Amino acid sequence: MLIVMKPNSPEEYIKNIEELLKTKGFMAHISRGEINTVIGAVGGKTIDDRREFELMQGVQEVIKISSSYKLASRTFQPENTVIKVKDSVIGGDKIAVIAGPCAVESLEQLEIIAEYLNNCGVKMLRGGAFKPRTSPYSFQGLGEEGLKYLKQVADKYNMTIVSEVMESSQIDLCMKYVDILQVGARNMQNFNLLKQLGYIDKPVLLKRGLSATIEELLMSAEYIMAGGNRNIILCERGIRTFETATRNTLDISAIPVIKKLSHLPIIVDPSHATGLRDKVAPMSRAAIAAGADGITIEIHNSPDTALCDGAQSLYLNQFKELYDELKGIAPVVKREL
Repeated sequence: MLIVMKPNSPEEYIKNIEELLKTKGFMAHISRGEINTVIGAVGGKTIDDRREFELMQGVQEVIKISSSYKLASRTFQPENTVIKVKDSVIGGDKIAVIAGPCAVESLEQLEIIAEYLNNCGVKMLRGGAFKPRTSPYSFQGLGEEGLKYLKQVADKYNMTIVSEVMESSQIDLCMKYVDILQVGARNMQNFNLLKQLGYIDKPVLLKRGLSATIEELLMSAEYIMAGGNRNIILCERGIRTFETATRNTLDISAIPVIKKLSHLPIIVDPSHATGLRDKVAPMSRAAIAAGADGITIEIHNSPDTALCDGAQSLYLNQFKELYDELKGIAPVVKREL
């Protein structure tokens, strides 16, 4: 249920409604827009008679939300969420570009890649310190050592760090080094992890699960938002279908669908979606044309010797070529890199 206040309603009126919702077992989430303040009632029992709230001072209207996700819905917040971290912006008129290796392998590797990205004008660096792998014998990441490398390089070039957290016990460690905590596809419905991420004050990049519906993705975002963390970045990274020509099937249609349903920014990961280096560029161009708020791309200074996902990682010169192409596409959709 959403309670829309009249413009310029006194804080006292909002407080009265908040207190009444609490007595009925609801959590009150307040969104202050340019014109109206909206109070979202989450949890509790179904209210059969909404007139109790409609007649309260300052209330303009009471809206029943039919979808299971409340806080992530555009009904709760009509304006797009824009997330700012350091000099990086996700959402709004800007198209965010996140790039880096699948896994942090060494300080030297990160230094080469970060310097190249900085020269291109890219300020968001991705890199996995903890790697969930299908095989237990595959490279699992450097752990905290990898996080320290990321921090050292990012501080040198004033970059924003994006890295994956795999379980609740890693959150405190990641908070020391990482600017945006990523939840991988395999953990999209790790609800204990999502709940804990709701209590932190850093953005969360939430990837769509391998077989998850759009509603399930938004419900996972709701888990985080219910804890108080509103800074969620959704990520379409391909879903598992019967097609085997690519690693996954990139659901480009998810971009406009989510844009209509939710105010949260959505980016696309064409590297994991296709699993093939030569497919990353065309899918990146398609994502921007479809309205994505950004892309996250795997690049490597030596993909042929990469310890993780080398086949889907772009060579540095390939990334620069793609980046220049995206600069030309962005103005067509009234955006900029």
